[in-house]
Amino acid sequence: VPPEFDPNSGSPAGDLLRERLGEFSAENNGVAVHVRVKAVSGPSSLLESLSAASAAAPKSLPSVVAFSRTDLEAAALKELIFPLDGLSTEIDEPDWYEYARQLSLVQGSTFSLPFAGDLMVLTYRPEGLLVTPDDWPAIFRIGQPVGFPAGDPQAMMVLTLYSSLDGVVEDAQRRPAIQPELLSQVYQLLADGEQRGIFPYWLSQYETSGQIWQAYRDGRVNAAVTWVSNYLSTMPSDTVAAPLPALDDTQQPLATAWGWAVAEPDPERRELAVRLAEFLSDGKFLGEWTEAAGYMPTRPSALAAWKNQSHKTLLSPLAVSARARPTVDQLASLGPPLKEGLLNVLKREIDPTQAAQIAAEKLAAPETFK
Repeated sequence: VPPEFDPNSGSPAGDLLRERLGEFSAENNGVAVHVRVKAVSGPSSLLESLSAASAAAPKSLPSVVAFSRTDLEAAALKELIFPLDGLSTEIDEPDWYEYARQLSLVQGSTFSLPFAGDLMVLTYRPEGLLVTPDDWPAIFRIGQPVGFPAGDPQAMMVLTLYSSLDGVVEDAQRRPAIQPELLSQVYQLLADGEQRGIFPYWLSQYETSGQIWQAYRDGRVNAAVTWVSNYLSTMPSDTVAAPLPALDDTQQPLATAWGWAVAEPDPERRELAVRLAEFLSDGKFLGEWTEAAGYMPTRPSALAAWKNQSHKTLLSPLAVSARARPTVDQLASLGPPLKEGLLNVLKREIDPTQAAQIAAEKLAAPETFK
């Protein structure tokens, strides 16, 4: 597991996980569960450690691994983890949000049981704003910057707004593609916001949601678009979270998730590893754990168990309408042209329609623009 999921961290979520692992041990003839904590990135990361052990010391491989969506895709494509099809039917149960079911898959096969979801929301200080930002006209009346990572290489803000228009991210041949007529609406909204001082070009210095959240916490902005986990894990007393308004009538926020994957090479132990992954994905347990850890539940039964009613009210419609974010390969192709178009629009160097058309052309013929 990564450090934030360490069962020995002393946090409420860590205590819950440690207790759950103890219950699994007691229910399975005292089997010992050893937890290794690995970094999220770098040479000693979860993915790199798994890759190195697979090649040099397969007997030291972990049985179950907590993977981010990005690393899950990489591990599955490198055949470092086993598909759960034929090993578990847990993901086929009705008690899953559709976004979580989508995020359990890599190229059509189930590779994880998602346990911690995330998506972007709008956070703001009511006392610092003159209006309640519940739609785009209201946001434009704020009269002060609304932070988002305009320098994000994956252009998740653009993609999230584009998703709310039900825009596609691949063509009939499953190549990355966008609909310029829809993307131009996204760019137009952001251009209008720039002209009103809502989305100033200096937001391009921020490349991650975490950086924007820190800027918000430091008081540099009174409203910010960030991952809901940033808000739920800290819950500043002066802050309210709300859905990021859609550009259409339908909310379709893009979600990601952490999931339990199985890497156990021994077929006999693999069965036990699958049982552990299922045990840690139980809806009742995830209800307690996700609320303590500050993540969006992946199962309706988990959200139903939350005690904070305002958070349940916020997350319930979002979890139902959310869909999986594009794959790593899709983001690698989509991100650069969408980010470039965004920055050109914010700098007023090009109009939204032209920016959208150029982005679409770059995706259709990337070799032409190298």
